[in-house]
Amino acid sequence: MRMNKVFGLVVIMVGMLLAVGAGANFRYYQADRTASTAIVPDDDELISLTALQPYVTYNDGVLYVKIAAGNAKRPEYGGLGMSPNTTYVFEEMFEVGNNLWENNQSDYPVCVHISSTALIIFAGNYTSPLAGPGHSIQFTVYHGQPVPVGVVFNNTNVIMGQYQTQLNIEAYSGSCEV
Repeated sequence: MRMNKVFGLVVIMVGMLLAVGAGANFRYYQADRTASTAIVPDDDELISLTALQPYVTYNDGVLYVKIAAGNAKRPEYGGLGMSPNTTYVFEEMFEVGNNLWENNQSDYPVCVHISSTALIIFAGNYTSPLAGPGHSIQFTVYHGQPVPVGVVFNNTNVIMGQYQTQLNIEAYSGSCEV
């Protein structure tokens, strides 16, 4: 008799599980997701950042600009830093290249967006830029045709030794929208 009760309880529990499971009607689920990416050092980089000035270095996925006496790559003719209340225009600080492996037989473009809250940036040369000058620019890079990027440092009312800022560089597949 006791075995029948245990068997009966198990049958009731399984029946309830089936009833609850069969009664669920899952039709739609929506979720927002974000992803973050880090630039990592790689000999076969597909989107490349290449330092063009001795004041610029690229190390472990980070592009550094250091215009100071303490820069080991500073040329002998180079200054010890920037003067206060002056504006400096550095053409071709670094370049952005498109080396996507899919592009071996085509010019598949990549849209690059660069922004900074403190610096003025431009693509190409300063007198006839491809993009900018401005705090936020975008330009298209084709396979095998890197685009040089320049920076304008406006040191008006900047405290000596306190000029630190960041560039945000993003790349998207396809040409930039006009």
